[in-house]
Amino acid sequence: MKLLDGKTLSEQIKAEIAREVKENFLDKGLNAPHLAAVLVGEDPASQTYVANKEKSCREVGFMSSVYRYPANISENKLLEVVDFLNNDQDIDGFIFQLPLPAHIKEHKVIEKINPLKDVDGFHPSNTGRMMLNLPCFLPATPFGIMTLIERYGIETAGKHVVVLGRSNIVGTPVSLLLSRKSVHANATVTLCHSYTRDIKKYSLEADILIVAMGKQGFVTADMVKKDAVVIDVGMHRVPASDTKSGFRLKGDVDFAEVSRKCSAITPVPGGVGLMTIVALLQNTLKAAKKEIK
Repeated sequence: MKLLDGKTLSEQIKAEIAREVKENFLDKGLNAPHLAAVLVGEDPASQTYVANKEKSCREVGFMSSVYRYPANISENKLLEVVDFLNNDQDIDGFIFQLPLPAHIKEHKVIEKINPLKDVDGFHPSNTGRMMLNLPCFLPATPFGIMTLIERYGIETAGKHVVVLGRSNIVGTPVSLLLSRKSVHANATVTLCHSYTRDIKKYSLEADILIVAMGKQGFVTADMVKKDAVVIDVGMHRVPASDTKSGFRLKGDVDFAEVSRKCSAITPVPGGVGLMTIVALLQNTLKAAKKEIK
């Protein structure tokens, strides 16, 4: 069984980004790429994610800013924040840490972001351009998954990929990307979701199984074909009395059992989550280089 180690791979890619920042920006007297994040509320998981993004920015030589607001901020006020970031020439790209509080319509915030600064890849303009295979900012998690597949040399052409979960953030876009007529794609893709009858029937047919159901331990060994490649997108905080933090991170896959049966698997933590952050850095670098027109 091969461990698809997102930690090692993300460090390699961050080193590549850092070299490019030095050679193409700093050595030429230009400002480093600047990524901003907006954090609304006090959710511990969201705060941890944003802190990890700040740390990654420092590691590659990016500038980073975090704008923090209380959970009761009004929708109109938050839309004013979007306008401010859109117009700030010093900021190349920015993200809103999701989810936002229930009283704020996420789609209104996302639609107001300048698509050329939408390094999360959620704006309808970027989504549509992705659909048409035009230059765009890809959603960070699917981008990270595709990078993982490419860098580990996982054969996708003619393979049956089964994706569990149809979210606009992960399942739907990664299904589209893997079905493309392109290198590291050309797969036959089946997209399953909560209304799919007998998900196990489909998961057992998968040469590559991508799991983004949002249910801890959802995929068990009896749902996986021998020697399949398993990519676990899930991230859940499970109480654990033997850890300093009081919790342990688990995925949507029963790693202990499934890892004995598959040919390759991503760990949680240390897998797709780290690749998502790297993808965000890659998108920000593209934004700074004005690669997307």
